[in-house]
Parts: sequence; structure tokens; C-alpha cells
Amino acid sequence: MSFLQILAGLALLAAGGDALIRGAVGTAGRLGVSPLFTGLVLVGFGTSLPELVTSIMASMTGAPGIVVGNVLGSNVANILLILGVTATIMAIPADPKAFRRDGPMLAGATIVCILIALTGSYGRIAGFLFVASLIAYLFYTYRTESQSPDASAEIHSEEAALVTPPPTSLPILLLLTAAGMAMIIVGAQWTVTGSIAVARGFGVPETVIGLTLIALGTSLPELATSVAAAVRRQTDVAFGNIIGSNLFNILGILGLTALVQPIAIPGPVLLYDIWVFGAATALMLYFAFTNYTISRREGAFFVALYVAYMAFLATRAVG
Repeated sequence: MSFLQILAGLALLAAGGDALIRGAVGTAGRLGVSPLFTGLVLVGFGTSLPELVTSIMASMTGAPGIVVGNVLGSNVANILLILGVTATIMAIPADPKAFRRDGPMLAGATIVCILIALTGSYGRIAGFLFVASLIAYLFYTYRTESQSPDASAEIHSEEAALVTPPPTSLPILLLLTAAGMAMIIVGAQWTVTGSIAVARGFGVPETVIGLTLIALGTSLPELATSVAAAVRRQTDVAFGNIIGSNLFNILGILGLTALVQPIAIPGPVLLYDIWVFGAATALMLYFAFTNYTISRREGAFFVALYVAYMAFLATRAVG
């Protein structure tokens, strides 16, 4: 029954995230908000909202393994699975100017995330540092792209276009946004309570559940956006979506969750998963830097690595 509760919760998170993003993007369009701001902030934050609500609930319930596993696992899934699958469909180009700005930011956030994890916890000071860095990054990005629109600004505008709903009235869009938020809250509650029940009833570590079921489930919005971009041959959007989502996960989700409740780092995470998270990020940045493209061969390599990592986590679950 607990597994069904997790799956039902993840389904609500996916549906709620999609409804909230479409409602928020549609509302922003009705109110005259620029596509650049919509793609950069609303889509970026909206696709990470399921992870945020789930992490905050897990933290307040006393399940730090789910929190850390959710964030690290989502970033690993974004790179190795979602980016990998998308790249096997079509090679993914990285806009050089945007990559030179966003790549170092993601690398720096990843390094700081690992270094703080080695202290044993993410406290409120770290949370404040993460959130302040995210706000500064968004402000700088919006300012530079609005003053001198370039390919990067076009990518963020295209992200908004990918999720723009059919024209409809403002009250319906607001209702869609509210319904999406409600589904995310209920879905997060079901997911967390079901995960804790499975962990305690079957002896599966909470961290493993966070790294697998929850991380994959809450990454579904990114998967949908990236696949849609690949189908439309807008693979530059797919790459920007992954980098933006991973930055939101580290700086926004870990940051806000740590501000609400400091997060203790489970021992196995420090031994294995934090390094997988760092290695996946380093590989993505390296492949993108070599010729500003994630090739189909590199995408297949990412998928193979993800399958191997899931097999490793399975041995930890039954060990």
C-alpha cells in the first residue's frame, strides 16, 4: 500500500507541476510579463517546485535522507537520464555565451554544495548563502539578457513558449495555478509519508528512496520539457532547462529547505552519492565545453551510467 501511495503522490506532483506552470505562464502572458522573465523565473522555478515542497515536508517530518536524496538524485537524473535520453534523440548544442555564464555558476554551486556537505549538515547560514546566490544569479541574468538580447535570452523565451497554454480567461488560468499548487502539496504529503512507511517497514534506506523513486518522479517536468524541446528540434532549450533546473535544485531547494530546517547529511551520501552528483555535473560541463555540444554518443554514455548507478542503489536497498 505504501508503494502505491508513493506512486500516487508522484503522479499528483507531476500533474500538479504541469498545471501550475501552465497556469502561471498563461497568467504572466495575460498580465504582460515578458517571455524572458517567464522562461527564466516562472518555468525554472515551476519545474523545481515539486522537489521543493517534497523536500520541505520531508525535512519537517524528520527524514533528511529523503531531502538530500531528492535533490542529489534529481540532479543526477536530469543529467544522466533526461539529458542523456534527449541527446540520443538529437545532439544537444550549448549556446557558447550562455554556457560561459551558466556553466561556471553551476560548477561553483556544485563545489560549494559538496564542501558544505562534508561538514555533515546544511545549516541556516548555508541556506541563506544558497538563496542569496540564486537571487543574485537571476537578477544578473535577467538584467544582462534584457539589456542585450542574444541567443541565451531567446532560449529562455522559448522555454516559456514550450509550456504556454491555449488562450483562455484569466480566472481559469488562476484556478489552474491554484489547483496545481494544491495537487503538489497533497502529492508531496503522500510521497513523503509513503516513503517513510516503506523505509521503516521494509528496511530500505530513506536516502535510496529519495535518490530513486522520488528523484525520478519529481524530475518528470524536466523530462517532459526536454523531450518536447527535442521533438520540436529546440534542443538548445533542453540544455538550458537542465542547467537551470539543477541550479534551482541546489541553490533554491537545498537553500530554502535548510532555512526552514537544517538538514543532516546521511553517512552513505558522503561516501557515494555526493561524488556521483559531482562527477555527473563535471562530465556534463566537460562534454559541453569540448565543442559546445552533447553528442548522441555522449548521451548514450550518460544513460548507461544512470542504469549502472540505479543498479548500485538497488544493491544498497537490499544489502
